[in-house]
Order: sequence, then C-alpha cells, then structure tokens
Amino acid sequence: MAKSETLHIRVEAGVKAGVEATLKTLGLSTTEAINIFLHQVILTGGLPFEVKNPQYNSETLAAMQEARDIIAGKVQAKSYNSVVELMEDLNSDDED
Repeated sequence: MAKSETLHIRVEAGVKAGVEATLKTLGLSTTEAINIFLHQVILTGGLPFEVKNPQYNSETLAAMQEARDIIAGKVQAKSYNSVVELMEDLNSDDED
C-alpha cells in the first residue's frame, strides 16, 4: 500500500537527537520506528507498552515533600556562602 499521509510532530531537539542516535544503532530511521509504533498500536488495540505512574520509595517521597515545603516557605532551606562551607556541613557528624 502506498504511503499517502504525513504526520508532523514537534519534539525537543535533545530528544530528537537521542532518538536518532539510538535508532541508528538499530539500523532504523525515525520514520521507520514511528511506522512500527503505529502498526503496533493497531495490532495491540492501544499503546504497545505499559504506561503507569512511577512508584517512588519512601526516601524519594520524603525528599519531594521537603522540596515542596521549601518552595511553599514552610521549611527554611540551608544556604552556604562557599563550597568549603557546604563541604564542612556535609562532612560533619551532625544529623540536622
């Protein structure tokens, strides 16, 4: 069957470059990979891979909450005047 339709998509330059480099190692062009993807959507009746929300561990969830609290002004973030000061704090035995 002759190809008669065109898709135009916009992606970030870094994403495009990464995709092209990866696909090149597989011997595929971006167009060929997209055609494979579209055929798989038809064959599977949906996305040909699982799509789900990431499951973060408790440490990551706590860090994300701390970042939200800092942004909201609920928690005072530490600041340093120099790298030396930062390293001294990181290397201290205190459990702040």
